[in-house]
Amino acid sequence: MNIIVLDLNPLYDVITNREYKEKYYKSLMPLSIKYAELLPWGGKLTGESLRFFSPIVIWTRFSTSQDKHDILFDAFSDYYKTWLDLMEQAVEETAADQIMLNSEAQHKYLTWRAEKDPGHPMLKRLLGEDKARNLLRSFLFNGVDEIGNKTFLDYFPGYKLDDETLNEKRSIMGKSFENRPWDSRGELIDNC
Repeated sequence: MNIIVLDLNPLYDVITNREYKEKYYKSLMPLSIKYAELLPWGGKLTGESLRFFSPIVIWTRFSTSQDKHDILFDAFSDYYKTWLDLMEQAVEETAADQIMLNSEAQHKYLTWRAEKDPGHPMLKRLLGEDKARNLLRSFLFNGVDEIGNKTFLDYFPGYKLDDETLNEKRSIMGKSFENRPWDSRGELIDNC
């Protein structure tokens, strides 16, 4: 089974930060529309993790026997070219307060992924807990231990149990999205 997540991950929550979404994702929606039909939605995605994805995310699964690798490579190439274009157009942030907010937003994302990444259980089965955790923290979400000092519970206090420890469940709140939760304009669909 191939499990694919391809995105130009947002720095800020595109569900609540509409200005950010309009600035970075409105013009990218044709990518989403193009690949949504070719690479169908991969099944349940929690509302908790949804805030760390953009409306152009490709979240799909297909068996290794299906011939989707060429489509996936095309999608990766298109997303990579788009990312390079965005980098060319980027203006360096110089305001110290905004740099601090951006750094904290990146650390919050890394902290969420290092703790609640949906691939962790599979990595744990394949590699064992210590190696899986090291892979998440030192490679996949590198920087989580370097760019900030807040803990997971600082960012996400809803996961704190009565004894002050972390609720280890992968998801504890919100609904899951069985189908693509955004429409063709990148707006969250309320009833999906």
